Amino acid sequence: MNKRFFLALGSLAILSAACTTTGTAEPRARVDPAIKLRSIDADVDSALARLHVQVPGSRELTAKANGVLVFPSVFSAGLFISGSYGQGALRTGGRTEAYYSTTAASVGLLAGADTKTVVVLFLNQASLDKFRASRGWTVGADASVTLIDVGADAGFDTLTARHPVVAYVVNAAGLMGGLSVDGTRISRIEPTPR
Repeated sequence: MNKRFFLALGSLAILSAACTTTGTAEPRARVDPAIKLRSIDADVDSALARLHVQVPGSRELTAKANGVLVFPSVFSAGLFISGSYGQGALRTGGRTEAYYSTTAASVGLLAGADTKTVVVLFLNQASLDKFRASRGWTVGADASVTLIDVGADAGFDTLTARHPVVAYVVNAAGLMGGLSVDGTRISRIEPTPR
């Protein structure tokens, strides 16, 4: 079989997965934006609670971070070509400051679908300010993000000195290791709270 066939098949798999995960029978135009934003906030609360239970030390690290960007459900699907999408919120001082979406695409020997939670921590003010000032932020191009891996036991001061932006990637089984988030695009969603 030729390359175009596999590319078309992969694209079809991504579209099929995206169409089955909308979660509502109503057209998007009828969904009240305020209800959608409240739903994202509730999902962020739940995701942080799960992270703190699943990953020792995460509560202390998120509490000390200058900003916490949480994507509660990043859905990935594909066959040879994979895509992912999720929505979340940036929290500073324990309150939602703005809403964001995340997208990524990759090519490789992939099949299936999964959902994961991604929590990005801005460990100093300079990294948070740079993120806020961006119109769109790509991991690896605009900033390096260090994944906190399985078995990591680094204190806040050590991480801050070496890595101003770190992330947890968690699924139902716990902290995921051996991943890369390079190429992930993060964009602001409007409207945002005032």
